[in-house]
Amino acid sequence: MRIIKQLFDFYLNSSIHVALAVCALSWITLNQFNIFYDENILYFIFFATITGYNFVKYFGIAKFHHRSLTDALRIIQVFSLICFVLLCYYAIHLQLKTLISIAVFGIITFLYAIPFIPKNFYLDNQQNLRDVSGLKVYVIALVWAGVTVFLPLINNDFSINTDVYITTFQRFVFVIVLMLPFEIRDLDFDSLKLATIPQKIGVKYTKIFGLFLLVLLFFAEFLKDELSHGSIIMTLLISLITLSFLVLSNKKRNCYYSSFWVESIPIIWLLIILFC
Repeated sequence: MRIIKQLFDFYLNSSIHVALAVCALSWITLNQFNIFYDENILYFIFFATITGYNFVKYFGIAKFHHRSLTDALRIIQVFSLICFVLLCYYAIHLQLKTLISIAVFGIITFLYAIPFIPKNFYLDNQQNLRDVSGLKVYVIALVWAGVTVFLPLINNDFSINTDVYITTFQRFVFVIVLMLPFEIRDLDFDSLKLATIPQKIGVKYTKIFGLFLLVLLFFAEFLKDELSHGSIIMTLLISLITLSFLVLSNKKRNCYYSSFWVESIPIIWLLIILFC
């Protein structure tokens, strides 16, 4: 039982689960725009997510405590290096315009973790985007939306039209709502200077805000040129599932509630599409 728990914790802590979620959203995009399964872009996004997330999460620890790293963290470092090599392999199979777009999101991810901001803008001696007051959730949502919508389409020479922009808006809103249970969970631990949404408006109004965003997400579906009963039902279903997890979230939930169950919603979404 202990070994199973250790393996499960490694699965979460090494960002495999979140990478599957991002990859699932990218596959959903291909499905929404009737594009055949693109192995190169999906595998690239999977390995790039692991590399990027682990870089953001463990950069500070590895930088300042490299001599006293735990065995688990060293394993994650080696695993991340392997994933980096694999992302490079799949990158060489992508189109040049896709790589240029990837570079933009890569720079944002880099700036998210690396100190670069003037002192009058940063918090707690951390000069990066992650610590700019009130910005964290929107940066993450922007990167997720761009990576999971634009990259699969650009790599398949799909013309960027109004439906693509609406889908990007929906994905941006969806990721913000996915982040809210995390911010509620960390309410007692986050620095007040971060100005997270629950810190600014409280848990009750955070959930109401999430409901408002999901309503926007759902009704945005009706603005698309390519509209079907199936897409409307699917959007409603995923909105209701996401809302349920948001409503049930609180400060006392254990880490697995957000880190596993909430982040499983994109995977559930993909499985419904593939098998229903």
